[in-house]
Amino acid sequence: MTGFPLTWLYAPGDRPHVVAKALAAGADVVVVDLEDAVAPDRKGYARAATAELLSERQPVPVHVRVNAPDTPWAVADLTAVAGLPGLSGLRLPKVTTPAQVRQAAVATPVPLYALLESALGVEHAYAIATAHPALRGIALGEADLRADLGVRADAGLDWPRSRVIVAARAAGLAPPSQTVHPDIRDLDGLSASCAHGRALGFLGRAAIHPRQLPVIERAYLPTAAEIEHAETVVKAASAEAGAQALPDGRFIDAAVVAMARRTLSLAGRA
Repeated sequence: MTGFPLTWLYAPGDRPHVVAKALAAGADVVVVDLEDAVAPDRKGYARAATAELLSERQPVPVHVRVNAPDTPWAVADLTAVAGLPGLSGLRLPKVTTPAQVRQAAVATPVPLYALLESALGVEHAYAIATAHPALRGIALGEADLRADLGVRADAGLDWPRSRVIVAARAAGLAPPSQTVHPDIRDLDGLSASCAHGRALGFLGRAAIHPRQLPVIERAYLPTAAEIEHAETVVKAASAEAGAQALPDGRFIDAAVVAMARRTLSLAGRA
């Protein structure tokens, strides 16, 4: 893996055989889920199985999505996995305040990722994004957000999406990844949704099935034309020059060069 992760594959923590398959599926990050994918009467088993898994280092980075801070399982989740050698990060669901991030940071030294899944969470996006140095990223949880806002059409979420992208950038964090596409058979819809997300400024996407991974990666890797243009821009750039024109008449400046270098960095994954 080079640069930022593009694929984050979720697997339910109470199904160790599914987690094992996820670890071999080729995702950049595997997210073991103790929250929505696990029924209340399975929470204890999922927590114990995940702690056993993370007692050893894994072949790919493993994050754990713990239960929300206002649930009876949150503290036990953090206590069970904090400090384990196989844990690379924690995803904190339903975050609405900076204090929730700071409380999690006290419990574990690993990088934190906040999921904003309500109107209040989106309103506090920048405050959450700057809550603690351990926070490395923010993202939306669109299923809960859609329900909270009463949104029926997908376009109704574009404003919250942009809000989170801007907050992450303003806080100096990596670009957010997109939320999961819930229909694992709808690969064309997934591809179209990824293209839209990329246009908005997302980078990469969470998945719930291995078959979604290559679709996400293709959607977020630059095209041949984009790579060619980026190479032209970088070649033409000069540290001493300001804005300048390419042979085709398009002007470039420092911002265009920075974008071109990011494109070439992503191209290095192919």
